[in-house]
Amino acid sequence: MASYIQETAPAQIGAKDFESASFDSSASIDNQWFPQKPGTRLVFRGTTTEGKERVLHRVVFTVTDLTKTIAGVRNVVLWERDYSAGKLSEAEIAFFAQDNDGNVWQLGEYPEEYEAGKIVASPLWIHGLQRAKAGLSMRAVPRTGTPSYSLGWGPAIGFNDRAKVLKIGQRTCVPHGCYKKVLIVDEYNPDEPGKHQLKYYARGVGNVRVGWSGKNEDTKETLMLVAINRLGPEAMAQARAAARRLEASAYKRRKAYRQTPPLERG
Repeated sequence: MASYIQETAPAQIGAKDFESASFDSSASIDNQWFPQKPGTRLVFRGTTTEGKERVLHRVVFTVTDLTKTIAGVRNVVLWERDYSAGKLSEAEIAFFAQDNDGNVWQLGEYPEEYEAGKIVASPLWIHGLQRAKAGLSMRAVPRTGTPSYSLGWGPAIGFNDRAKVLKIGQRTCVPHGCYKKVLIVDEYNPDEPGKHQLKYYARGVGNVRVGWSGKNEDTKETLMLVAINRLGPEAMAQARAAARRLEASAYKRRKAYRQTPPLERG
């Protein structure tokens, strides 16, 4: 299997690069740049621009002990919460798997966007449904000078994000600590020129900072890692229950999601 996706037209993404047979231990994600150990919680704080106002922003990522099988591949289930000005603006479950070469793929996500406590959107994409294709989240060995790669393709919702390794060997400091030899990845949608999100990754930790660039960037989101927690049994049970509530909502709201099997323990 190729270690990276060649630059191709969206309709071809995943046709030759994503192979279900290449995921023997897919739910064990130990990629040095993107480790996903169940029971890990990362907390980020920063700001976003909403209209003309800068708003406090907090994002909490939790790696659950649940898995979901998509296209024959067992995925680790991440539960994410996004708070804007102290209020929950989005929650989602996302599905990641590691192939035999150590590359980490995303096979889909189910988000819910909220306003005044009510669901206003749920832009689902899952590999194999509605022509969606899995995307590469992190190469086993990222290198500068390599082609951009797809983060996933969801034509039903206009999801067409790509990424490119921008720099390696950088240094960055966030409230949780300072990191050397940091990897910086530029994420963007070719259909929205001038908008770029920069993600900073530290070995053994994963994402530690989010920034932006581009003259047309409107949200100007910034995030910095402020805490890494190891969850105990009670907190893990709460995360598991929350992920299952989101899935129950997905089964109710989205017909395509009903074609997928339910979440499982371990």
